[in-house]
Amino acid sequence: MSEAMLWPNIVRRTLKTGPDREIVAVYPYRSACTSAAWGQLISDARDDLFFAGFTNYFLWLEQPNFLSTLRAKAKAGCQVRFLLGDPDGETTAQRERVEDVALTVSTRIRITLENLAKLRDVEGVEARYSAADDATNHVGLSVFRFDAQALVTPHLARFVGHDSPMMHLRRQQDGGMFDRFAAHAEELWGRGASVPVA
Repeated sequence: MSEAMLWPNIVRRTLKTGPDREIVAVYPYRSACTSAAWGQLISDARDDLFFAGFTNYFLWLEQPNFLSTLRAKAKAGCQVRFLLGDPDGETTAQRERVEDVALTVSTRIRITLENLAKLRDVEGVEARYSAADDATNHVGLSVFRFDAQALVTPHLARFVGHDSPMMHLRRQQDGGMFDRFAAHAEELWGRGASVPVA
């Protein structure tokens, strides 16, 4: 039987049956997704936490006791990774000129670095800078992965991250939206340079 016979148009419009079924929610602003929702995704992850935003700084401000949470996750065997922009890189400086805000991109990156230094004794926590050649691809798209779920933010031209839209994805198939964005983040990670957490 054809898909149309099994799933008439009225049903397909109501129930997601195609690639869009990986989209759990969309937010016109990243800041519209609650801190509690982020916290739940972090809490539920068992194997892989991958924070591939350019600065990731807001996590330290919005997630209560984030250091202890990451420490406990890593000690329980969860891989914890942070992919950051180089605070001294040209792309960072260029983005600072574009955003023109008091809390600069390099300062936001250094907030993350300062906090990661407090986890230097924890095995399983890693940080890398995206390669200079990849920095423009990284600054334009943030991918935050929690096992088989992800939050993805495409950054709009002159807006900071919290003012850009975001999608919540849950993996449902090979080669779907989740896999495409996860592969993007993994490629940037693979080409990145290790950040000493010291």
